[in-house]
Amino acid sequence: MLVPRIKPGIWVKAQLRLADLEGRIFTVLRRGDDDGGTIIVKIVDRGGMADVLAQTTATSGTGELAWYRPLGPEPVSDGDADAYIARQGDFDPDIWALEVMDRDGTYEISGTVLDQG
Repeated sequence: MLVPRIKPGIWVKAQLRLADLEGRIFTVLRRGDDDGGTIIVKIVDRGGMADVLAQTTATSGTGELAWYRPLGPEPVSDGDADAYIARQGDFDPDIWALEVMDRDGTYEISGTVLDQG
């Protein structure tokens, strides 16, 4: 059975609302297609390092929202994260790119984060 997917534009608006309620800084770096754009989330920690998560679907075949780390399991520099987002935007103009400031290390993205390897 396929899991219904939320349109990216709605998901982003929900994340912005949740961030506001939590007092978290959440910024849209790049606005994508409301109905079908892929989402990339850059999570920046207190030290300025970034964890990059890109949207995909779970391997279970249900269509469930999942995330993977395209730059590997370890945080990267803010500049490396921005360069990745720029390359993806050049390749696919419909992507969404978001940045969340996670100074206290408590941000949890909705959906499964797939293991590397």
